[in-house]
Amino acid sequence: EYEDKSGRAHRPLSPKQNVRKNLDFEPLSTTALILEDRPANLPAKPAEEAQKHRQQYEEMVVQAKKRELKEAQKRKKQLEERCKLEDSIGNAVLTWNNEILPNWETMCCSRKVRELWWQGIPPSVRGKVWSLAIGNELNITHELYDICLARAKEKWRSLSTGGTEGECEDAGFSAADREASLELIKLDISRTFPSLCIFQQGGPYHDTLHSILGAYTCYRPDVGYVQGMSFIAAVLILNLDTADAFIAFSNLLNKPCQMAFFRVDHGLMLTYFAAFEVFFEENLPKLFAHFKKNNLTPDIYLIDWIFTLYSKSLPLDLACRVWDVFCRDGEEFLFRTALGILKLFEDILTKMDFIHIAQFLTKLPEDLPSEEFFTSIAAIQMQSRNKKWAQV
Repeated sequence: EYEDKSGRAHRPLSPKQNVRKNLDFEPLSTTALILEDRPANLPAKPAEEAQKHRQQYEEMVVQAKKRELKEAQKRKKQLEERCKLEDSIGNAVLTWNNEILPNWETMCCSRKVRELWWQGIPPSVRGKVWSLAIGNELNITHELYDICLARAKEKWRSLSTGGTEGECEDAGFSAADREASLELIKLDISRTFPSLCIFQQGGPYHDTLHSILGAYTCYRPDVGYVQGMSFIAAVLILNLDTADAFIAFSNLLNKPCQMAFFRVDHGLMLTYFAAFEVFFEENLPKLFAHFKKNNLTPDIYLIDWIFTLYSKSLPLDLACRVWDVFCRDGEEFLFRTALGILKLFEDILTKMDFIHIAQFLTKLPEDLPSEEFFTSIAAIQMQSRNKKWAQV
């Protein structure tokens, strides 16, 4: 084409180029190795071999087309499901914003809202719903958060400049206790959702998380900072403004179950474990017997789940859905979720020994299908001999 356009004469073909002159097409891929005739300097393919190669090629093409069609159908299905999900989320957002939130007091306990709640709260309204559901029994204001944060910063400065022990004790509680607690906050922040990289040093939420945890140690010096709190605060930070996250955090930790665990009230913790085992035996007798046989007590796996409200053990999006229903149903749902996890993996767990069960429950699979997970939770009955969770 170039020679035709430029008016240059065609050069005669060399003998090597002449070899390919009789080809119907220039080979561009490995299919050519099957279909093209052999070069002149090699013996020609036998007719049977040529026919066999052509059949193989046609079969390859058919298989490739089938694969392409299957992948195209899969992509189409995924796209349809995503569009459907986006539509349902969009409709849910409108319902929450226009109907439920403006009439929260009258609608929050209705059957319609509870059913919608179970499906998961849309991320754009999640923070508002959590705040309303957790409430503010402690009457914490934004100003109180600022005061607690200022005290925390003052203590950090005092520690960094090596303030005297007397000054430290005047500021709240003993220097040794506070130092240990504040150092633990620093260490734990770097371990909080490390894969997200937003809470680590230099990340956008590092200082916010540090501030909320520091302010809480000043607000509740009797509790101080306990490992696991950073995960709860981090999830709230992702859904609420800083001061509102602090208010929700403080009120959440003030609930009986959280307070029992974070203050390490052994008596009350054992009561919770005993109640859990009642429902465990009722719902999953076979697995319960297997756990008993292997001396696997609830504290081995429950403590970590309760301390972090599943935010460390489950994928973040799934943990947020657990939080949604936890805000609706309270502490009972934390133990129901635990039984749902055990039910979901019952077949696997019954084949494991003590060590492998403990390892598996400490680090759950990351590809948990949400619908299957919540179906498993829904199958758990939280009633034993006509007694509900609170009564047990």
